[in-house]
Amino acid sequence: MKAVALLSSGIDSPVAVYLMLRKGLEVTPVHFRQSSRKESKAIELYEILKRYGKLNEPVIVDAYEEQAPVFSKLAEIGKAKWTCLFCKWTMVRRACRVGREIGARAIVTGDSLGQVASQTLDNLMIISSASDLPVMRPLIGMDKEEIVRIAKEIGTFEVSIEPEEPCPFVPRHPVVRGSLGEFLRIKAKLAEEGLL
Repeated sequence: MKAVALLSSGIDSPVAVYLMLRKGLEVTPVHFRQSSRKESKAIELYEILKRYGKLNEPVIVDAYEEQAPVFSKLAEIGKAKWTCLFCKWTMVRRACRVGREIGARAIVTGDSLGQVASQTLDNLMIISSASDLPVMRPLIGMDKEEIVRIAKEIGTFEVSIEPEEPCPFVPRHPVVRGSLGEFLRIKAKLAEEGLL
């Protein structure tokens, strides 16, 4: 069975990919390029993860092309605090499109409940609305120590912790508990502008 996985240069998503490969899924990673450093780390992680199962060539998406116009508009309309939520929502939406093209049956993410702003239960519900495929979150109930332990065991940890630039889009105060109603109103404005 095929799945599409969001693969960053961080610790969590490679572990999520590994766990799904271990279950026998054929995985196509999707990486959103923010910098050449992060992309090269993601490619290194991909090379390590190939040892563990059927991992297809990664799909690389330019974040500045795909997402930056959305984030600029959010700032323009006074909704910059929604950037992280729209970031993850647009990632899942793109992963879903890739999934449809290749016949995938699910999207895999490295979300762990409550770990960062976009991973509260309210926000995960909103993010899931970007996909009509099931969103699988194999790390959802794990704490950081468990995830790090697996990352060390599979050989991805050292690559993931190499220095890299911080995300250029993170707002000062991201929305932690997004309201679906407000999200839909903002989304409608962005759609009117042809951004979604």
